[in-house]
Amino acid sequence: MVPADVSTTANLMPESSHRAATVEFDHVSKRYDAAESRKSPKGTPGAVDDLSLTVPAGKVCVLVGPSGCGKTTSLKMVNRLIEPTSGRILIDGADAATRELTDLRRGIGYVIQQVGLFPHLSIADNVATVPRLLGWSKARQRARADELLTLVGLDPARYGERYPTQLSGGERQRVGVARALAADPPIMLMDEPFGAVDPIVRDRLQNEFLRLQEDLAKTILFVTHDIDEAIKMGDIVVVMQAGGHIAQMGAPAEILSHPASDFVARFVGADRGLKRLSLFRVDDVTLESPLTLQPGQPVAEARRLLAAAGSDALLLVDAAQRPIGWVMAHALPAQGPITAGLAEPMSPAMDRRTTLKDALSMLLDAGVRAGVVVDRNGVLRGIVSVTAIMAWMRDEAARAAAERAEVALGSPTAGAPTATAADTRPNAGVPSTEPEVP
Repeated sequence: MVPADVSTTANLMPESSHRAATVEFDHVSKRYDAAESRKSPKGTPGAVDDLSLTVPAGKVCVLVGPSGCGKTTSLKMVNRLIEPTSGRILIDGADAATRELTDLRRGIGYVIQQVGLFPHLSIADNVATVPRLLGWSKARQRARADELLTLVGLDPARYGERYPTQLSGGERQRVGVARALAADPPIMLMDEPFGAVDPIVRDRLQNEFLRLQEDLAKTILFVTHDIDEAIKMGDIVVVMQAGGHIAQMGAPAEILSHPASDFVARFVGADRGLKRLSLFRVDDVTLESPLTLQPGQPVAEARRLLAAAGSDALLLVDAAQRPIGWVMAHALPAQGPITAGLAEPMSPAMDRRTTLKDALSMLLDAGVRAGVVVDRNGVLRGIVSVTAIMAWMRDEAARAAAERAEVALGSPTAGAPTATAADTRPNAGVPSTEPEVP
């Protein structure tokens, strides 16, 4: 999108810059041997060896593997912080090596683990770093900074004039993401961006970023050593191993269902069946309809409903069908109206995008059989139970077994996804961050 206030910006930031871009590694290798470093003997194994893969526009490709497998080296070759020894990296079909270096990097967002904010600049000025280099007016810089701070959940009026040392680790990481998005780049490189924060903040940041990606649809190359993060964040997962080789690449479901080797199976973990639950949402399970009642209705009506259903609890909801809590049969008074004070907030609240893994964990942690599912306005959609999730797991296992049987029989309709396809996680969900309904 071309700024209207600066003529020189049009050359640096074409109108198409907001689009996602395809990134292709074409037989890319990187070697640190005697020709490049006297410290390394000739013939040292390559950091990256003959890497070929395509990341479709608008997809998240996660490079995952143990330390020293070439993940970060591969990432840094995209914006030429590291130059390939051989091969090409193509961005929308154009060789990155032929691009003017500054122009190339200004079109690629970059987020690293330690954020790298400038300590002497305010938060707003940090976010506006690239727009300032592109020659945007101060008014436009500030407007963009305010827009992006709002997008990542930071109030510009509260945070804009602060400095990095005045923010928490999670807040600084959000600012780092906002800065990377400032010039609306088609590509983002993310090198363990959430690795330096605690697990609770990390989970929240992951969820927020996935929500942003639903709207922004950038092409993202994401590096992590955590397979759980890779499965959660990636449309395509590339498992790398020592020597810069690809051990397996494909959709997360394929990696979990059909590990290509013992190395991949060990790296993914023995609990890969449970990990698959993170690829599916509460919306994939048939929700049950609970008994409901509103405050003010007579106790006699509550007893009638409970007796007819053979149940020992009903869900109290307000006039807008927002859950208040559960009313237990043994807690009902002898007579009079139902009141909100009788309700107990016993069940976790989740939305339709909550992953089945998170839903099961929430239910087990709370020690309850069912959770309340609400929409974004807090309106009741139904309840999901441990029994329903377990039944879904059995059905899914049977379906996966049938697919494997088709592959074994050579069915023409069966086949594994390729990394060059526009792979998407099947019904991949973003765990809910909505608070429990009181």
